[in-house]
Amino acid sequence: MATSSAHDFRDALKIHDVRLFLGSVAFFTLASRALAVVIGFQIYQITRNPMMLGWLGLVEAIPALSLVLFGGYIADHFDRRKILLITRLASFLCAGGLVWISWQSHETMTLPGLYAIIFLVGIARGFADPANSAFEAQVVPKHLTVNASSWISSIWIGSSVIGPAAIGFIFDAWSAVGSYLIIATCFILSWLCTLLISPKPLPPPQPKESVLKSIGQGWHFVFSHPPLWSAMTLDLFAVLFGGMIALLPVFANDVLGVGAKGLGLLNAAPSLGAIFITLLATHRPPIAHAGRNLLLSVAGFGISILVFAFSKNFWLSMTALFFSGIFDGISMVIRRSMVRLLSPDHLRGRIAAANWVFVCSSNELGAFESGMLAAWIGAVPCVALGGLATLVIVGLTALGAKQLRELRFDVHTMERS
Repeated sequence: MATSSAHDFRDALKIHDVRLFLGSVAFFTLASRALAVVIGFQIYQITRNPMMLGWLGLVEAIPALSLVLFGGYIADHFDRRKILLITRLASFLCAGGLVWISWQSHETMTLPGLYAIIFLVGIARGFADPANSAFEAQVVPKHLTVNASSWISSIWIGSSVIGPAAIGFIFDAWSAVGSYLIIATCFILSWLCTLLISPKPLPPPQPKESVLKSIGQGWHFVFSHPPLWSAMTLDLFAVLFGGMIALLPVFANDVLGVGAKGLGLLNAAPSLGAIFITLLATHRPPIAHAGRNLLLSVAGFGISILVFAFSKNFWLSMTALFFSGIFDGISMVIRRSMVRLLSPDHLRGRIAAANWVFVCSSNELGAFESGMLAAWIGAVPCVALGGLATLVIVGLTALGAKQLRELRFDVHTMERS
């Protein structure tokens, strides 16, 4: 067995472009996660209707899902760094639009304006998400994949803690206008970090073929590798039914009575748990028994959601969300490493796009499903049913997906490659 030096966990941080990439991820995540909190709370304050939170998720999902496959094709044929620079700038302009709309303070125009801006954010996301995943593979040397994946996940989750937690206090102090100004600043800092990363080679030339056929190659690769599509499908249905983030404004206002500050802390709790486990993963990656660990982590996520659903105490709810983040963080590191390690370089953008179809479907369509169901049966029964559904899905996957269940990676072999 290979021995590791005491500072091996910092290897990825020694590379200048990796540090800049981490900065880009950090500022972009701060902004996007804070944006989700502010716009959700703002819309719920205006409407007091959980169904409108569901529509918010759908409005972002429609353009993101419609364009992400084409975005994967673009990421495999054009300069990924330039794609990110364009989409990061678009996010900054959208945040500026939210500042202006909120400053007008006319509810009759505020609500449709908010939805329109989020639709534009979804368009940018359709191109940004696959380009970011593919660009990561160009920035990070292959032998540092697992180490860098843990750092990127840790930075992403750490920013997901700070962004929502801080923005709740900022919203109370400076209202939506001040909150969106802070968000716009983070978006432009993410753009600047991306700009400072050295240009990378263009993707290798591809044979001339139709766009649809080229996109189909990414899907064919995913579905010809059962561990990949099994893991993606497991995450899709677990988050689709077990996700509760879209309903947190309802719990903060109506169940726990903690307002905007409490909402920010509730949003941050899952990410706080996830950063704890992903930092641990920089020392002890959970991919030696990747399939088994993935199934156990999703089962733990479902149990945490059940506890949160029935909690009437703020700190018990925070604890349940914290543990949901621990289990989701394990799942995130495993799935990110799987996609990176199992994808050939010339298909990275298209495979990342296929993966993001699953991610977008689970998050945004899950938000729509949660909003619709909560409007029908109530927020607490909706989240409880989601937790139960997650446990059922894990059981069915464990029984039916043998290759995923038995999937392992030899970490020491990868580090020596």
